[in-house]
Amino acid sequence: MANLPEPKYMSFFCNSDGIVSITFPGDCMNRLVPMCTVFALLSACAARPPLTDFTASSGSARVAEQLAVRFEKAHLSLRVEPDTKRISGDAVLTFAATAPLARVALELDRNLAVSFASIDGVALAPGAISNAEGRLFLNLPSPLAVGARTTVRVRYAGVPHVAKRAPWEGGFVWNTTPDGKPWIATAVQGEGCDLFWPCIDHPQGKPESVELHISVPAPLVAASNGIAMGMDERDGWRTYHWRARQSSTYGISLNIGPYLQMSGSYKSRFGNTIPLAFWYLPHNAAAAAELFAEFTPMLDFFESRIGPYPFGDEKMGVVETPHLGMEHQTINAYGNGYTKAASGYDWLLHHELAHEWFGNQMTNANWDDMWLHEGFGSYMQPLYLQQLRGEQVFQATLFDQRKTISNKNPMVTGKDKNVEDVYQEKRGGAGLDIYTKGSLILHTLRGLIGDDAFFRSVRRLVYGTENPLPGTFQPRYASTKEYMAIVREVSGRDLDWFFNAYLYQAALPELVAQRDGERLMLSWKLKQGGVFPMPVEVRVGDRIETVAMSGGVGELVVPVGTSYQLDPQSRVLRHEPQIEAWRQQVEERKKLAAPK
Repeated sequence: MANLPEPKYMSFFCNSDGIVSITFPGDCMNRLVPMCTVFALLSACAARPPLTDFTASSGSARVAEQLAVRFEKAHLSLRVEPDTKRISGDAVLTFAATAPLARVALELDRNLAVSFASIDGVALAPGAISNAEGRLFLNLPSPLAVGARTTVRVRYAGVPHVAKRAPWEGGFVWNTTPDGKPWIATAVQGEGCDLFWPCIDHPQGKPESVELHISVPAPLVAASNGIAMGMDERDGWRTYHWRARQSSTYGISLNIGPYLQMSGSYKSRFGNTIPLAFWYLPHNAAAAAELFAEFTPMLDFFESRIGPYPFGDEKMGVVETPHLGMEHQTINAYGNGYTKAASGYDWLLHHELAHEWFGNQMTNANWDDMWLHEGFGSYMQPLYLQQLRGEQVFQATLFDQRKTISNKNPMVTGKDKNVEDVYQEKRGGAGLDIYTKGSLILHTLRGLIGDDAFFRSVRRLVYGTENPLPGTFQPRYASTKEYMAIVREVSGRDLDWFFNAYLYQAALPELVAQRDGERLMLSWKLKQGGVFPMPVEVRVGDRIETVAMSGGVGELVVPVGTSYQLDPQSRVLRHEPQIEAWRQQVEERKKLAAPK
């Protein structure tokens, strides 16, 4: 540690987690420090308690009151103060009752103190408002009947949770540009929308429409979701107005900085014209222009492979952020430093754009189905590179993904989960396997059922129809079970054995080969048992044969002295001992290199 000057006075710091640091001068032991001063400082910090476990992880099961409403509209007015790192909000939320309702249940970080709440214009007494753990209950003045609507208003303010390591550990990111101007973003996928607005913090908590009115000191710019509805400037403050439809809960975001805007349009292969917009920092103008040039070919790839861009009536938007990135609906966060991969494309831009289809248009009904977002999004990258660079890069990208798979836990459990239950292996989650293992599961499925059935199944999953056209579909929720049913229908085959092996078991299927003279006997082995009748290609000499593997077993003739190779085109995801041995070596080297 460097030698720092000794503080002349007692100093006090309270971070966003409510952790107190007090530094005393060296001769403090010989001085009398007024205890009232210490108590005052501690009280100030106590007003900002750490995140509760409930708030810290998005997607907890909805309570009965949340299941009893349809979230029709969120009207959010937010004032962001860079100097004090505080926000104040005024949220007007409209709900329709689908069952009798006595109170409204929302989520809001308790660090954001509620100063006022009303129901249909009637102010609530303090006793009608509770927010002990981050679940905000508002008692209705009178019960709401089925079909009736109510408008809730909540005013709140405070110091929002600061991201420790966005986007992985999220919250508000307070940063500055190289020339010292405020540069601010929200990234709340893991923790949830309740870190800065009162919401239903669950994948199925989307409001049908959102209006955002974001006030920031002039001349800063606030870029957000949907369509720009104008900007007002008064008394040194600017208010930017945005309107969006059916935004994913964590996809609603604030992005504030001294931005310049690059604009254009893409003529869709489906006949509509899609506005393009990129908000970037002024000193990155040249690099921003290069990135902007990638928008059109990427959009065309997704439209050709999957279907219409889902939000063509709003925009394809990207904003430069002080964190790596996130799939914020129509305003994807980009912080990859304008770094292209060796294959000549920006992988982050592509991955976050994929989520407009897999995450924002099609949203997992529960976090347990998160592989539907990340697995499909990750498989789009090798497919894009196959189109862009050819077969070698396609196969190399798939192999790079294969090397990362850990197989510690199943991909899907069939149980309700919050986000941390999915992303943390120590809590039984699949972790990063939802990306790369999900991708290779899909590659295997594609090889099994063929391109026509595979891409038809994807369109059904994303749009609810195999023939989507702009203006004929809405964002939808999906689940693993639904996708299994879709695949069964489009392929005409019961493939539960496939999904059960790959999604509901952690270990990969193992292909066992035994040679007896000219007989090569093959069998599939599942760690948890069961039949796995996955056909296998075998190269025998210079020809490739397909073994049907009915009942999970099969054999073929391999002449004595002739070599053979299992799955020569890497079509099937399976246990490969050489990869597991390599991964173990990597882990051992990491442990040896770790500081003692």
